[in-house]
Amino acid sequence: MPNDRPAVIHLTEVARPLAERIAAAISGQAIGLGTRAGAPGAPEESSRGATLGVGEGLRQFFTEGRPIVAIMASGALIRILAPLLSDKYSEPPVVAVAEDGSAVVPLIGGHHGANDLARQIAAATGGLAAVTTAGDVKFGVALDAPPAGYALENPSDAKAAMAALVAGAAARLDGSAPWLEASAIPFVADGASAAETVRLTVSVEARTPEPSELIYRPKTLVLGLGAERGAPADEAIALAENVLAEAGVSPIALAAVASLDVKADEAAVHAVAAHFGVPARFFSAALLEEEAPRLENPSDVVFAEVGCHGVAEGAALAGVGAAGRLRLAKRKSRRVTAALGEAPEPVDAESIGRARGTLFVVGIGPGSEAWRSPEVNRMVAASTDLVGYSLYLDLLGPLAENKTRHDFDLGKEEARVRHAMELSGEGRTVALVCSGDAGIYAMATLVFELLDKGDVTDAAKRIEIVNSPGISALQGAAARAGAPLGHDFCTISLSDLLTPWEDIQRRVKAAAEGDFVIAFYNPVSKKRRTQLAYARDVLLEHRPADTPVILATNLGRDGESVRIVPLEKLVVDEVDMLTVVIVGSSNTRVVATGDGKRWAYTPRGYARKDGTGIVGGYPGATALK
Repeated sequence: MPNDRPAVIHLTEVARPLAERIAAAISGQAIGLGTRAGAPGAPEESSRGATLGVGEGLRQFFTEGRPIVAIMASGALIRILAPLLSDKYSEPPVVAVAEDGSAVVPLIGGHHGANDLARQIAAATGGLAAVTTAGDVKFGVALDAPPAGYALENPSDAKAAMAALVAGAAARLDGSAPWLEASAIPFVADGASAAETVRLTVSVEARTPEPSELIYRPKTLVLGLGAERGAPADEAIALAENVLAEAGVSPIALAAVASLDVKADEAAVHAVAAHFGVPARFFSAALLEEEAPRLENPSDVVFAEVGCHGVAEGAALAGVGAAGRLRLAKRKSRRVTAALGEAPEPVDAESIGRARGTLFVVGIGPGSEAWRSPEVNRMVAASTDLVGYSLYLDLLGPLAENKTRHDFDLGKEEARVRHAMELSGEGRTVALVCSGDAGIYAMATLVFELLDKGDVTDAAKRIEIVNSPGISALQGAAARAGAPLGHDFCTISLSDLLTPWEDIQRRVKAAAEGDFVIAFYNPVSKKRRTQLAYARDVLLEHRPADTPVILATNLGRDGESVRIVPLEKLVVDEVDMLTVVIVGSSNTRVVATGDGKRWAYTPRGYARKDGTGIVGGYPGATALK
């Protein structure tokens, strides 16, 4: 999941204000890299922050395909990224900016966004955009980088075509493209002759480019699809390809795949969209029914079933709008239908119908930015909306900038999850933000419970759900304390808000008798003070009084505290709502290192293996000296 939000890099605190100004102008994210990027007490800036070195951070953003704007010397930036350069057609734009904003230099990907970024930045800083690509300088256009709504069939031929034009050749335009017509390219009139011409063709018709010809495909086609539930993806793709071939059009001219909204979760529809690299968009039955007068194959059977007289043709027509037409009427395979619509102008796929919504269910770890996974960062960055408990959203810092926040108080878990699902049902990309791991005492299970038994809308039931793991509190506590989870362990929540106390008691007894290492979540609250004492007393019946107990509070946050105490000295008043309590098994030990640190660990059992070098190992074995 690419993150196309520009990373605006600054290496010093002095450059921070400029980075923030540029980020605001281009909807980017100001990020400090290196040890000089942040002053003491400065707010954490990003999902990476100064935890990454300059070279490491720049290379990481580049390999992720993220646009880079770096306030630093061009030479240094080039040297850092040089080993990664391989394919000009896939590399992200890279722009260098002088520390005073006076010079803005697109270095990489000039025709893939860098030139445009440079111009936007220069407008914001009052500097000069040092665009050096020949086509932009001479003609005000880049032949290999058509604007949105157009795609170049043969980009590998663009360099030679531009070289010919720069050398004095004329151009001939076949078709209509306002962006070409408005450029300074020297076009010859129809019927006029020229010693050498470059032919620029704008057409959806499928054919192979001739020598000295560039073919631009206007994105004017929308493929309407209908499918039985569970239709095979390969069948749908084959039918789609046949429809385009029969219509005699290039697949590159396809703007979108469209269907009925109840097909938003139909795998075959999304497989076709992915096959052609276009978005899938969905319309309500009511909107498709508005196209009934224009259908070539209306069906009363379909109307009785889904509420409109045609899905494939209706979706194709709805996609191309009132000025569009059916390029090819409905075609059928065994379980799929398809039709092709054509608009007079390129179709903005984002403006038609709605997307299938996506719900990212993410765990951000205990709180430290360094403990948040890159995948979670990418999901949050790709989201339009963030839903969560206010504290968790605050912990995202600048990663939450330019997002629509939906803050909820504690105790509103069902409302929080339902809201996130319904937002996704509207076609939005939503991150449901949880602390720790979303699947451990958090919101992921409630998502699926609402899908299974909750009263959510049909649209919310058809969203795409993507879970991403996070570091749980028990993992963070264990890592800080040593390795107490080295053998069998379990987790038990001591909160009786959602679980009967009798059930909790039964689980505590079973875990005690089974000699599990136990991680207790929700050990106490302001009103609930007796459950942890009960658990301690039960455990003392089954394991030694000096069994190590880890008390970990505010993990990864200011005020972090990790202590190891004997089980018999576990005092309830020393534990609060933000504490995770890990009680070792009868085999858990504490070892001290020379620096005075004490570590808890639970042996895995390697001492029982023959040939071990561990003292007290397998009977008859000799410890290594």
